[in-house]
Amino acid sequence: MTIQRIAAFSHGDTGGNPAGVLISPSHPPVDKMRAIAAEVGFSETAFSAPDADGAWRVRYFSPQSEVPFCGHATIALGSALTRQFGPGTYRLILNNSNITVEGSEDGGLYTAALQSPPTRSRPADADTLQKVLTLFGFAEDQIDYRIPPAIVHGGADHFSLTLTSREALASMAYDQEAGRRLMEDHGWVTIMLAYSESPQQFHTRNAFASGGVYEDPATGAASAAFAGYLRDIDWPHGGRIEISQGADMGMPSQIHAEIGDEKSGSIRVSGTARIMQDR
Repeated sequence: MTIQRIAAFSHGDTGGNPAGVLISPSHPPVDKMRAIAAEVGFSETAFSAPDADGAWRVRYFSPQSEVPFCGHATIALGSALTRQFGPGTYRLILNNSNITVEGSEDGGLYTAALQSPPTRSRPADADTLQKVLTLFGFAEDQIDYRIPPAIVHGGADHFSLTLTSREALASMAYDQEAGRRLMEDHGWVTIMLAYSESPQQFHTRNAFASGGVYEDPATGAASAAFAGYLRDIDWPHGGRIEISQGADMGMPSQIHAEIGDEKSGSIRVSGTARIMQDR
């Protein structure tokens, strides 16, 4: 049983968000997958096994829980499938949806692009917003209301809060246990903090206490959900946004999201993948 360790959404040959990937003839028992994810210690590990008609059945586990969809682990899986079986588009069967990931390789550099599950969003109510502000110590005048606080979904729920300055984003700090309770109470996988440098360029940070991780260096699922939300509010995205994440924790990552016109439609999220090691 070989666990591949791959950093997805890397910035060239540095940074990215490490994920574990196991490609096996069948899934191990759930308790074994939980134990493997905890031993690997990354924010997620993707477990993939062949299903009918050439598709792959995929499950994602963090060190603390199973999650319905993980973007960076899907990019890592796409690069691993490309590495093992060659470039192409792979059909993935998740717990709650079916998606695809397309992988390619050029001179030892792997690139993958996923099509997210359908997206949706809803405004955050005042009481919930106040709980998030209290958790991070932000004031209401630090909110960029051009992109109002919201619950965003692209395979899983995330709370989205856009701030008025890069400095506010860099100052992110919170109590992890309090964050875990808040995320679990509301069913959020992460709380995504963002800053808009321009209509197409964003900086983000993602608190991931629900998965037993303080912060995620690159979060493809939240990025897809956020991109879908920008479409919902008619943000001038021009069909594509670039997201820089992980710089504040020394793991610079780059996420590309392509936004179609269809409301609630899938978002194409892509990035490079850095092979770390197999074990």
